[in-house]
Amino acid sequence: MSDENKNFGDKAEDAFDNAKESAKEFSEDAKESAKEFSENAKKTADEFTAGAKEAFSGAGGENKKVLVGILAIILGSLGVHKFLLGYQKEGFILLGVTILAYATSCLGIGLLLVWIPYVIGLIEGIIYLTKSDEEFYNTYQVGKKPWF
Repeated sequence: MSDENKNFGDKAEDAFDNAKESAKEFSEDAKESAKEFSENAKKTADEFTAGAKEAFSGAGGENKKVLVGILAIILGSLGVHKFLLGYQKEGFILLGVTILAYATSCLGIGLLLVWIPYVIGLIEGIIYLTKSDEEFYNTYQVGKKPWF
């Protein structure tokens, strides 16, 4: 081999070593960046989880009271407010009476039944919204009082 070829070989070997070293440094930097990103993502997820738990727990009694009260007034005949409070049996009763009323409305009997769930929802919505937050929470969420 000539000196010139050896020189090119040495340069190529040096370039290869430099490329290897650069790739190793890049790999370490990428791993470090990925680790930092992962830690930040976990931190953000934990903060989101904590916020969601706080929002959906009993601590947000006022929001649930207002939401349930408004839904009782607007969609009371469907029992949506009962389902949100955890009263599945009562919610299905209101929903069933409403469906039965609409199904039998052509017979005339349903026309009398249609108003019952609406009036129940309206009354319950007004009651929910006029109670204090503590009273609502203690009566309907802790005490589990299903009707009025």
